[in-house]
Amino acid sequence: MPLHVIGSGLGRTGTKSLQTALNMLGVGPCHHMVEVFAHPESMALWVEAAKGRPDWDAIFANYGSAVDYPTAAFWRELADYYPDAKIIHTVRDPDKWFESTQATIFAPQGPVANASADAGPMGEFFASIMGPMAGRMADRAFMTDYFRRHSAEVEAEIAPDRLLVYQAGQGWEPLCSFLGVPVPAEPYPSENSRAEFIARIQAHQPGVQ
Repeated sequence: MPLHVIGSGLGRTGTKSLQTALNMLGVGPCHHMVEVFAHPESMALWVEAAKGRPDWDAIFANYGSAVDYPTAAFWRELADYYPDAKIIHTVRDPDKWFESTQATIFAPQGPVANASADAGPMGEFFASIMGPMAGRMADRAFMTDYFRRHSAEVEAEIAPDRLLVYQAGQGWEPLCSFLGVPVPAEPYPSENSRAEFIARIQAHQPGVQ
């Protein structure tokens, strides 16, 4: 099925909550990094995409929307490939984003910070999608500047009527208005806090602090 919604926001900008929200709104199933871990065989397809040989129809065969990495690494290509898809760009304060990444997805002891193309399929996968962030993930000045430039590029290149810049905590109204769907009775989801992320990693990797 074609993607109806593409998330261009970087990880740790409320993307896990957005995944759940889009599923609740019927704009799914929604792809997120957790789907890659659930289907590790898809890593090879993403590595091929990073080499300029994407098979988007295979990657998103069972999805109606996609947010978070690795999707955000290919937002330009996906916006072109799915010209009818709407783009949701999730944002937050760049310094708070950086601090969150250092305790979670880009933690010094984590798999992303230590990714190497020679470290098996997962290492090759992470190394292939990190782009300019590779080797700079602990550099606050570089990363916060990258965050701002990434947002500026999305806003400059995506037509305004196709784009929603969404700040974590804004709730259902702007999202539902943008998608043209009713506001659910349930509260907007709140998932994958820093504490929840760390607890989940520790549960799978005893001894990680």
